[in-house]
Amino acid sequence: MDKELYDKKVKCPICKNEFTTKKVKTSALRIDKRETDLYVHYKTVNPYLYSVWVCPKCGYAAMESKFNNIKKYHHSIIAENITSLWKPKDYGKKRNIYEAIQTHKLAIHEGNVLNWEKSYIGGLSLRLSWLYRLKGDKELEIKFQKYALIIFTDCFSKEVFPMAGMDSASMAYLIGELNRRFQNYEDSIKWFQIALKDPNIKRKRIVENMVRNQWSIAIEEYKEFKQSDSENEQCDEEFDDKSNNIKENGEKDKKNEKKQKERTEIESNSNGNRGSKIRKKLFFRGAL
Repeated sequence: MDKELYDKKVKCPICKNEFTTKKVKTSALRIDKRETDLYVHYKTVNPYLYSVWVCPKCGYAAMESKFNNIKKYHHSIIAENITSLWKPKDYGKKRNIYEAIQTHKLAIHEGNVLNWEKSYIGGLSLRLSWLYRLKGDKELEIKFQKYALIIFTDCFSKEVFPMAGMDSASMAYLIGELNRRFQNYEDSIKWFQIALKDPNIKRKRIVENMVRNQWSIAIEEYKEFKQSDSENEQCDEEFDDKSNNIKENGEKDKKNEKKQKERTEIESNSNGNRGSKIRKKLFFRGAL
């Protein structure tokens, strides 16, 4: 792995500290396969582990593409909100999955503190969900994918492209695919249609093929979902009918029991009255 990495010299734009951080050599990148949410599997070292640069002195953290986009007023914000709480830590060595997750969380926090564009936060959240996938933590993977989906959907018509390294066609596809994964089929189909109508789609044959494939899958899954939902509703209706019949029969039984009890009481009273009259007659006869 050491041969696949090299030390990149970086100067922190906040504190001017010079440090080194690991990067993956371009020549060492070997793609194995791509997943439908754009996650790339690598045969060699995973570059996602080194996407975020972190200054060990002041704690400033950001994606490589964003690291030097600092304005003067950002200095005081980082100093007050990050450096004042920072315990020096060097993320410039080889990273494991846990360290990569920490750097992404740090970058998300600082991006929010600096009020950077939401699509940047969405991109970090998507990458963080992939890291949790690598770690095998399904719950947190889903949590951060949903977070990314909410952000991308909101940003689509509000920010300027490219967003999170994607053009409008790729972003529309990704929103559609994330919705499909969360069984939001109507939204998924809508966003796949938006992607196919996008002028950029014709310049991206791979993305276009992915859109068409996942669109067909979403339609089929939606049909199965509606059929299953319809069957469940039918079962619920049958259950409700049976429950109502049982309830009605129970009420009828209660009414019959009540009537029977009333008859018994009437007969008992009637017999009692008759016996009382006989006793009265005997009494008066004895008196005479």
